[in-house]
Amino acid sequence: MNQFIRMDAKRDHLFSYVTTKMDHKFRGLYQWVGYTMARFLCLEDEDINKLIPHMGPSRATLKWNLKLLKGKHKVIYQGVEDVSNQEQAVEEAADCAQAGPSTSNLSNKGGIQKCSVRQDKRKSDLQGNHPPTKKRRDRDGPLSEEDILSSVKHIMENVYRTLHLTSKTRFKAFLKNKICDLKIDKREVIGVFGKTGDGKSSLINAVIEEFNLLPFGSIIACTSVMIKVEANRNPKYEAEIEFITPETWENELWSMRRIPIDVLKNDLEISKKLSVVYGEKWESLIQDTVNLIDNKYFKEIPEFLRHKSRTLICDSAKELKVELIQYTRSESSEHVTLVDLPGNGDRNKSRNKMWKKFVGSCSTVWIVADINRAASALEAWEILEDACSHIGNGGQCQRIHFICTKTDRCENWKNEIVAARKLVFEEFNRQNTVKKYFSNECFKVFTVSSTEFKERTFLQPDETEIPKLQEFLRNLNDCHSETLNYVSGAYGILSLMQGARSRDTADIKAEVCSELEGKLNNELNKIRKTMRETFLAFKKSLTEGVENSKRSCEKNLQSVIKPKQSGSSFHPTLKCLVEQNGVHKTTKGKLINLNAKLCSDLTDSIDEEFRDTFPNQDDCSPFNGVISAFSLDTRKLIENYKAVKLQLIFLKTEEQNIQTRLNKIILYGKKTVYNSLTETVRKAMKNGYKEAAEFSGVNMLKNMRETLEKHFHASRDIMFEEAARVMLQNLKKLMEGILKELKETLTESIELSLKTDERLIIPDLAAELKQVEQYYNQLMDRN
Repeated sequence: MNQFIRMDAKRDHLFSYVTTKMDHKFRGLYQWVGYTMARFLCLEDEDINKLIPHMGPSRATLKWNLKLLKGKHKVIYQGVEDVSNQEQAVEEAADCAQAGPSTSNLSNKGGIQKCSVRQDKRKSDLQGNHPPTKKRRDRDGPLSEEDILSSVKHIMENVYRTLHLTSKTRFKAFLKNKICDLKIDKREVIGVFGKTGDGKSSLINAVIEEFNLLPFGSIIACTSVMIKVEANRNPKYEAEIEFITPETWENELWSMRRIPIDVLKNDLEISKKLSVVYGEKWESLIQDTVNLIDNKYFKEIPEFLRHKSRTLICDSAKELKVELIQYTRSESSEHVTLVDLPGNGDRNKSRNKMWKKFVGSCSTVWIVADINRAASALEAWEILEDACSHIGNGGQCQRIHFICTKTDRCENWKNEIVAARKLVFEEFNRQNTVKKYFSNECFKVFTVSSTEFKERTFLQPDETEIPKLQEFLRNLNDCHSETLNYVSGAYGILSLMQGARSRDTADIKAEVCSELEGKLNNELNKIRKTMRETFLAFKKSLTEGVENSKRSCEKNLQSVIKPKQSGSSFHPTLKCLVEQNGVHKTTKGKLINLNAKLCSDLTDSIDEEFRDTFPNQDDCSPFNGVISAFSLDTRKLIENYKAVKLQLIFLKTEEQNIQTRLNKIILYGKKTVYNSLTETVRKAMKNGYKEAAEFSGVNMLKNMRETLEKHFHASRDIMFEEAARVMLQNLKKLMEGILKELKETLTESIELSLKTDERLIIPDLAAELKQVEQYYNQLMDRN
């Protein structure tokens, strides 16, 4: 750092000089000042402590002024291109410093803050050169969607830069925010679930046609069996590794230390896990009283003790494999334990939280099982049953794919895969819990051979059904809709800006504004009416559920804490259950969830109404379609008021954008609403769990049961009413938030579109508007 800024006796003078220059809003700075400033803004407190070792006024003053400086020139724009290396990041930060605060999102890497809005090194203006793209159009053909997106992004970057360099007004701030909102989000997430050895790694490798990416047979209990497959346009290979917490691992160790050593040695998953973390001496360590969470066991993975994730980004699958192998190979000396999914060992409270968060974000679930035992694979179906509420009403899953692997091992290939499909469908129809959330239309069966897709010994690629899964992923990776959303938004913004330059339209604007405001109120009233009906329907169902819960709760409690054939050996299981706030998965794969069991009648009472109100399917809309039907009828207004056509085009795109944003708000909000039932019960039972967990020694099982019963009986009269009240409160909060977002966004958009006169300070963007309009029409023609 000090190669750029020499903090010697003149450091205070340098700081004063640089800040003085900064106060002139970066205008007139020489290139070296921009470079110096980019590096200067990267200084952190620890860097300053090294540069000024002794405490005193100089160090304190520098820290304080640097803090103010960073706040003043914070870069907030969500950029559109990645910076490939630190030197380039510094150059671009310097460019941003010279141009004034851009609107770019910053991310830290290697001590350098990278600014992802690029300053074109060539001479350019609003009609300037467009950057080259990877895919070029045919000589006489239309632009590819990638080229269109790149071109429009470049236009909007220049527009933003122009707005930034002119005087500040509310209208310009509004436009800049709208440009910042133009972004391409990641699309879909697929959760891949399955038992160790059933071919998850081979399947993923075959689908992405990188046959050596994930080491075969390596995803065991000591590694993550939670695999994210995200459909996006990132050309790099990326893996995010999330470690369980030290507390989680300590809880697992507590359970393991209570299992006889002979049993541990014979349990493949547990013994592998311990040997990976602690090496060959695990047997003696587990029987000793040493602290197995000591730093010395995790020197190579410091993220584990800090409970932070590690992201690996590589240019090729081969490079990523080299990075991944230390986390997924059982031979690795790395001391790491990653997240297990149901069916692969215990899932305690910390891991359960991560697991629920992950499955709740999956739009598709792949259940992987060996074809020779797919229909009868108890663990595969238990995985699905355990997850169904989290991926259904509590999540956003639209599809379940049951994937029968290793079809190359079938002796009578055609007959066996037909029989397997039939048996799997029959078993699915017997899954009553799953069928509450997912219909037959949501369920598909694939029979695949990853080996034959690679080797092609006796099966053609299509016969392996890997191409079907690839096609499914390609369809999920719908670049067209995301590109159209971006271009549509840009078209609307440019229309508004060009429309603001129009003259002699004040009377027409006032008339249109009045009509739009009336239409907005009418449409909001329609939504309010539907929401009131929804609230009353929820309230009625929950009232019935509360009464049903009171009648059956005692039976539900006893079925968990005093199961049949439990005996005295049940005490370790109950001990784990109370220590983990009522949720425990045994080493045999059985999920025990006392909270869910206690409120099962409540969830049963609301499930159907909830599914109808918040469907996961793309072809359905929440709140009985009233939000998707919302419209200001701008098409008709455009026909009647051509003088303000451009402003109405913007409002039309705003409608589409707000509906997209509301759907995302609803998607996440409904999970909070649904999961509040079990969460309220968990909170009500929390003190009982804590008290029961303190027992040990003689009569531990009896004391734990009696404590849970006592606490439950004291809470039962209010527990279920409270759960219903919290759900309704969360539902009301979600509905109010939707109405507020819709009203405030469109009210502001109408006002600034039709009540603002800034024609003298908005640049002429006729050429840009024409070009983006052409792109927009091309994309619409491809629909």
